[in-house]
This record gives sequence, C-alpha cells and structure tokens, in this order.
Amino acid sequence: MPSKKDTKKVLELSSLALMLPSSIAVGLLFGSMLDKLLGTHPWLLITFLLLGISSGFISLFRGISRFNNTDDTEGEPK
Repeated sequence: MPSKKDTKKVLELSSLALMLPSSIAVGLLFGSMLDKLLGTHPWLLITFLLLGISSGFISLFRGISRFNNTDDTEGEPK
C-alpha cells in the first residue's frame, strides 16, 4: 500500500498535467465569447489564446519548481 507521501506526490504531478490544457481552454473560451459579443473575430480569440498559453506555462513552471523544492522528509517547501 502506498504511503501518504507517495500519494500526495502523485496527486501533485497529476494536477501539473492539467494546468497547461486548462489554461489554454479558458483563454479560448473567453476569447471566443468576447469575439462574439464585440464582433472582433478573431483578434480577441488570438489574444486570449496567447495569454492562456503563457499563463499555462508560467503555472506549469511554478508547479514544477515547487515540486522540485519540496523536502522529501517533510513534504513542505524549503
């Protein structure tokens, strides 16, 4: 049976896998909705898509660095 520490690490890594696609999806949805509302197709879609991609990568890199900086004995960031 896996320990609590191992289970926590697996859950943290699985959340990292969802950060990038979810940020991109949110950017696409907001851009698409604003384009339909304001009639600016495709400019806001492209803008929010790029913002979603950059936000996703920033969140992914922060999560990876936080995961790498955790102490194996305590599970808390150093």
